[in-house]
Order: sequence, then structure tokens, then C-alpha cells
Amino acid sequence: MIRVENVSKSFTLHNQGSATIEVMRGASLAVAPGECVALTGNSGAGKSTLMRMIYGNYLAASGRILVGAVDVARAEPREILALRRATLGYVSQFLRVVPRVPTIEVVAEPLLAVGTPREAALARAGGLLARLNIPETLWGLSPTTFSGGEQQRVNIARGFAHDYPAMLLDEPTASLDAGNRETVLALIEEAKARGAAIVGIFHDEAARARVADREIDVSAFTPKAAA
Repeated sequence: MIRVENVSKSFTLHNQGSATIEVMRGASLAVAPGECVALTGNSGAGKSTLMRMIYGNYLAASGRILVGAVDVARAEPREILALRRATLGYVSQFLRVVPRVPTIEVVAEPLLAVGTPREAALARAGGLLARLNIPETLWGLSPTTFSGGEQQRVNIARGFAHDYPAMLLDEPTASLDAGNRETVLALIEEAKARGAAIVGIFHDEAARARVADREIDVSAFTPKAAA
């Protein structure tokens, strides 16, 4: 479902004489439906860079990044937007939403975008918010007013609202208490059981051991000059 083939990435430092820094070379991995692959490696090894290339936020310098039949490395912007809408979910550590939109609408939006009836979308959103211990009294408020921990849980609920065939998870259990951490791990296990292909970054070693089927050390793709 997710296949990365011989991908490289460089950054141009425009404020430093347009110097070019090669940060990744020969990155390759494959993730099957129902499998979770954890990216590991020291800070700066390129875990987040690789994940952002899979999502299409960073453009790969070479190679192929296949999510289903779409090569993200060569796709048009409209193709990437369509991929994100229906196929590729991304749970980041940070919630970015339009101010004043109620929390339940924020969580339901991915479902509404793929044509789920509004009543069913709101019901699914409410169920996830309840599982993640966001009080119902807050569902009609904008999550921009919430604490950091509450915003993270809203972001997780939004990321798991639609049954994406492929998912990217960036530290999904970071800073969560034991109860909410358990809920997130259960959501990941449920996604795997329905056949989602997952790439994740987990600094929580116990969480990684529980949900990841394999680990890939991204340091192996770091050019020696940049290591």
C-alpha cells in the first residue's frame, strides 16, 4: 500500500549562499495493508523528513513514493489533495484548524469530505471524542481554546475519523496520560485490523513494541557526509 523506492532529498539554504545539503539517499521501504512500520534513528536522522515526503509536504529529489497507485513524488497538487482526502491520513503532534469551528465539526470534517452523511459523521466524531475523554460540554467550542493535551486528543480523533487505507502517525502517544495512551494504541490496533498500512514515529518504546510489526532505522539512508 505504501512503497518508497530509492528516494533522495536535499535542502537548499537560500540564506547561506544557496548551499545544498543532501539529507537522504536511497531510502526504500514497503508497508503492506494491516502492517505498521516504525521509523527509528537518532534525532536529525530524517524520520520526519521521510514522513513529510510520503505525505507530499516535501518534494523528493529522486525516486518514487507510491501510496496505492499514486506516485506522490510526481503527482500534481490536485492528485495529492485527493489522496489526502480519501486514502492517506496524517496524525501530527499539532492541531491546525480554522478558528471558531466547533470541535465536533473539526473531527467530522474528514468524513464529510468523502461524502459521509452528516448525521453519521457527527456520530462517529462524537464517539471518538468520548473515547478520548473530551467532555461533551466542549464539543460545541473551538479547540483553539483548549489545552495542549486536549488539542492533541482532538487531532487524534480527527485523524482516525475516516478509515484511511494508509496512515502516517507522528508521535501519536506523546504527552498523553495512561488512559488516553491506551485508547490511542487501541485505535492503531483497530486500524491495522481493518487493513490500514501505517508508518509511524514512536519515541515511546513500549508503544512502538506493541503496535509496530517492523522497525526501519532511517539513519541507514543518511549520506555519510551529512551523518
